[in-house]
Amino acid sequence: MPDSRPIGVFDSGLGGLTVAKAIKEKLPNENIVYLGDTARVPYGNKSTLLVTGYATQITNFLLGENAKLIVVACNTASALALPALQSEFLVPILGVIIPGSQAAVHATRNKHVGVIGTTATINSNAYTQALREIESSIQITAQACPLFVPLVEEGWLNGPVPSEITASYLKSINVANVDTLILGCTHYPLLKPMIQDNVNDNTVLIDSAETVAEEAATILLEKKMSADSNNKGRLKCFVTDSPIQFESIAERFLGYSLDNVQTVPIH
Repeated sequence: MPDSRPIGVFDSGLGGLTVAKAIKEKLPNENIVYLGDTARVPYGNKSTLLVTGYATQITNFLLGENAKLIVVACNTASALALPALQSEFLVPILGVIIPGSQAAVHATRNKHVGVIGTTATINSNAYTQALREIESSIQITAQACPLFVPLVEEGWLNGPVPSEITASYLKSINVANVDTLILGCTHYPLLKPMIQDNVNDNTVLIDSAETVAEEAATILLEKKMSADSNNKGRLKCFVTDSPIQFESIAERFLGYSLDNVQTVPIH
């Protein structure tokens, strides 16, 4: 029997829209409810306790919207809060770190993988653990890039200042001779052209959005929770602060404009 309940997706801000877009392309019949915690972005400089509290509040909200599957489309929340969410809630909950790590192990040729992310994601060692569990001989070079999220949120996607910051962050990645680089934050795909320009030639960039969409499709199939194949999936968006900036920047992530984004107080 078809299950018309939506897939719940959340992130600290706009970045998770890259994941929502990939899910929408992979599963066009599924409804999606997205929440961007724009009042409290960024998560990358916050403690495990705080991020877990935020993620729990948001999961409760999405369950109130009748979500059948929750996608934590935020690397920081995946790194810090996913185990707590999975133990607290009965609904399937999927993070972005394991799918991204699997894609990187599959792509690397010299078994040296780089990871860039927020300070919290890098300090959590979540990618290092996931990569080593998949392939113990992998070498890993990790680099925190705390200014990338504000650059994306402010729309600074090119120009001399972002380019200089990007070059500085990626110096250690290039020196280490990695051949595969995980974009360990859902905001980072918007900086992909600039990142590609500043890494060594032939470095493969891994954006986990597509692999997360594949994983979501598998879970829905296995649990017989897929929507009716005739359903035209809708994307419904909520934010925790004013929607004006979210609506204006969302087009860069999705390729089309959003309207009717609603503000909800999360507490």
